[in-house]
Amino acid sequence: MKTPVHDFEPGHLPFCQVCNSKQLELVLDLGHQAPCDSLLTAAQLNEPEETYPLRMVRCRDCGLVQIDYVVDGSKVYHREYPYRSGITKELADHHHRLSIDLVKRCNIPLDSLVIDIGSNDGTLLKGFKRQGMRVLGIEPTNVAKFAVEDGIDTIQSFFTDKLADEILRQHGKAKLITATNMFAHMASLGSVIRGVERLLDDDGVFVIENHYLLNIIEQLQYDSIYHEHLRSYAMKPLLQLFSYYDLSVVDAYRVASYGGSIRVFVAKGRNRPASAGLSNLIAEEHQAGLYDSAIYDQFRAKVLQTKRSLYNLAVEAEAKQQRFVGNSCPGRCATLLNYVGIDRELMPYIAEQPTSLKLGLHLPGKHIPVVENSILFKEQPDYTVLLAWHYWQPISADLRKRGLKSKFVLPLPELRILSE
Repeated sequence: MKTPVHDFEPGHLPFCQVCNSKQLELVLDLGHQAPCDSLLTAAQLNEPEETYPLRMVRCRDCGLVQIDYVVDGSKVYHREYPYRSGITKELADHHHRLSIDLVKRCNIPLDSLVIDIGSNDGTLLKGFKRQGMRVLGIEPTNVAKFAVEDGIDTIQSFFTDKLADEILRQHGKAKLITATNMFAHMASLGSVIRGVERLLDDDGVFVIENHYLLNIIEQLQYDSIYHEHLRSYAMKPLLQLFSYYDLSVVDAYRVASYGGSIRVFVAKGRNRPASAGLSNLIAEEHQAGLYDSAIYDQFRAKVLQTKRSLYNLAVEAEAKQQRFVGNSCPGRCATLLNYVGIDRELMPYIAEQPTSLKLGLHLPGKHIPVVENSILFKEQPDYTVLLAWHYWQPISADLRKRGLKSKFVLPLPELRILSE
């Protein structure tokens, strides 16, 4: 079987990233935007920003949903990359549970090598290390230094098949390779998969956890579409992707992280038997209409409706001289605020926790400043938009406990205003 092109150059991408079909249909045009984590210093605010098309498209042949423009990885995962998984309690707890679950579920022996691709600050690997595993992180950004400081062996680099060969020589094969919230991100997809093929032991497991397309559509998570997320996976395209390699998807199930994800288990060898859970998941996708155009037409119409609702609320608040501010600055809020058209005149700041690397910077595009969240309790704004709305329950409970009396605004999946 001829393997399609799975390594993509920067620029417009007029074909499917899995099957290479050119039968792409537009789902949603989010305009030209800067990469969501390219936050700006005050000195950069008057300089031109580089923006790129952000369009969500669907392959009519295999069903993959993707964006059709690739931004150079060095501009997306730059040296001052501000995202750390370990400072978000919900994610840190999730990674702790994940490490325990995978060791048990995959029967990983003591002292086995566990590799995490896109390891960020090493939060996930800490859990494996506590269980007696040898761990190695691969992380291209400056955030790798936090992992090293915590004693997690980390290579600051993009993961490629060439790097896999070096790791193989120095560390041997891995019993477990993880890729959490990054397998949809890389443009060098083929190189990554070839590297996994070489590094994975014959009885090893490659575990992917990523945003799930069905959740994106059902919960109107268009804010999860940004330049880091080149692909939004459903199961059928994933099965087709791995069929081109000496790897097989053997199990998958839904998990709650990031507002709804899939956890996928991949084993060495072609045509390996799949679990009943995997078959049920594919049946669920078909039943939901995930491979039909109609569901995407409905999605687009609902997105436009929520866009108008949020913008109108912001304008009404300004007209009434009410303070309308944001809380939390996940990457997805850049897509949301730039698409809706909310700037610093409508939203004077976004509040972040004191440990955030984004403090003192400004959102790309709309230039909204990111400030420490202590301001919320001093100012008591009329409206606080929970921009990490997919974690709204623990966030709102914490803010209320600390004395915030604002009305909370949930922008998606439909506009909701929660009074005290």
